[in-house]
Amino acid sequence: MPDETRAPALGVRGSRAAGGDVRRHNLALVLREVVRAEPVSRAAIAGRTGLTRGTVSSLVEELLDAGLLDELAAERGAPGRPASPLQLNRSGPAGLGIEIEVDHVAACVVDLTGAVRAIARLASDHRDRDPALALARVAELARAVRAEAALPVVGAVVAVPGVVGADGVVVRAPNLPRWSGADVGPLLTPLLGGLPVTTANEADLAALAELWFADGPPDAMYVSGGVGVGAGIVLGGRLFRGAGGRAGELGHVVVDADGPACRCGGRGCLEQTAGLEALLRAAGAADLDALPDAPRAAAALDGAAAALGVALAGAVNLLDVPVVVLGGIYSRLGAAWCDDVHARLCERVVHRSDVAVRLSTLAPGGALRAAAASVVRARLRSP
Repeated sequence: MPDETRAPALGVRGSRAAGGDVRRHNLALVLREVVRAEPVSRAAIAGRTGLTRGTVSSLVEELLDAGLLDELAAERGAPGRPASPLQLNRSGPAGLGIEIEVDHVAACVVDLTGAVRAIARLASDHRDRDPALALARVAELARAVRAEAALPVVGAVVAVPGVVGADGVVVRAPNLPRWSGADVGPLLTPLLGGLPVTTANEADLAALAELWFADGPPDAMYVSGGVGVGAGIVLGGRLFRGAGGRAGELGHVVVDADGPACRCGGRGCLEQTAGLEALLRAAGAADLDALPDAPRAAAALDGAAAALGVALAGAVNLLDVPVVVLGGIYSRLGAAWCDDVHARLCERVVHRSDVAVRLSTLAPGGALRAAAASVVRARLRSP
């Protein structure tokens, strides 16, 4: 599973670790200080952690040998012995992110700092196709981005639009019906040359992207709009997945009991009004770019805002989150539409008058970047 916290949870100053774990704990402690304040000197690390300078130097040498840190040229002109600052190694271990959506696949590589070093996307329809097709295509994309990044990739996380169990198996994916029961890791690992692979929900990863890369609030709901509609919930700075990983299935909240049939087997689900295909169909638009000039665009957007407002009001009433972030296709629908959703939500929220609704400021691909970043964050957390 991806690391779910705002900052790399690499240790706690002054905590005790069992004998065999002390060095690993201290390695993580040193790494945490570099992440927080790079470039940083050995002396500064010693001062902030309480470790001796000799211990810090020994740990730094180990981290340099492991390729996790890089030593910069010594600072000149300052009094005393010049220090050689440390930073994360931009050529060190990297993470691979993979996204499998209803209508596309994507892959990217990020370095230890979380910076994207290579990214690629390919249109690909998977609604009623065997998972093997998508896995073959993402393996091809993965080879391309790994070659472009030219970094040592140490693991991969796959983002999928469905419920993912604690064991990494896709429990349910209404818009990808042939993926239910798919154990993506063992299927994809051989195609990636034995690389370890884990799987996570796309909306959960998108919520983590807001937390990690956009300084998102510690309590919020991120809504990912696409063919389906998903939500990632962050409470107290940590991802809330529910007892079985099923939290956030916003797209299958019923907003019209007599509404159209949904792929999940129900009727009147949110995504049948506010999902991409439903929105385009109602507007008479061929694609999202054509939506503003479509003959029924105003009515379609109004209906989507009303339905989303109803679903979000229920979620806010239940979870008491103060912020809702609209991402995916919703981030392209504009501030006026966002304000409309906000107004519809506020009509039905009974216990908060300060709920904020805003558009995501991240470029498309937040979930993909967070998937790759999960790999390197785990490496930094446990060197």
